[in-house]
Amino acid sequence: MPSVFVQGRPVDSYPRHAPEARHGKVRRITEAGEEVLHKPCRDVTEFGPDLAALIDDMFLTMYIADGAGLAANQVGVDLRLFVYDCPDDDGVRHVGHVVNPVLEPLDASHRRLLDDSEGCLSVPGAVMNVPRPDRAVVRGYDRDGEPLVIEGTGYFARCLAHETDHVNGQVYLDRLSGRDRKEALRQMADRRDEVLARRAATIEALSA
Repeated sequence: MPSVFVQGRPVDSYPRHAPEARHGKVRRITEAGEEVLHKPCRDVTEFGPDLAALIDDMFLTMYIADGAGLAANQVGVDLRLFVYDCPDDDGVRHVGHVVNPVLEPLDASHRRLLDDSEGCLSVPGAVMNVPRPDRAVVRGYDRDGEPLVIEGTGYFARCLAHETDHVNGQVYLDRLSGRDRKEALRQMADRRDEVLARRAATIEALSA
């Protein structure tokens, strides 16, 4: 089986970071509580250089923050779009972006829930268990407006569901019980400064 899939298609080889990141600029990552994260995003209706530049910026910002996925509203842009660079449970790497993603509902007989750890770049420092289906299918478009279907299992399925939640105005805190939500926010309060300092150090090292 191929070890890397880009935009859902197998490739023979791929660099450590998506090439888009070389053209990108680092953007500030929004945090839980900011309005842009808590309302459904607008559909992308214009495909062109501005969208391509946003995707470039999102890839670089995701790598700087050591993330597996990043939605546009996590950099303050109210559009239905996310990027990802994420392994599945078999160690296969998946890289790409999805414009106007829609998560397909799966029949209960074709999935099982996995209660596994999950974090979020917009909830820096917090990690909590969140139940998610072990399989996900997302339909959408690429930066040129061509239709896409991306399928994932295991951790990559979790990534696809998590990022689609973002464009629908949800953060993973919304899926937690009241007690677990308080614990996640406590973790964030304790660790946020350390996480942000690490991101800043990475940016500084890149610009040196």
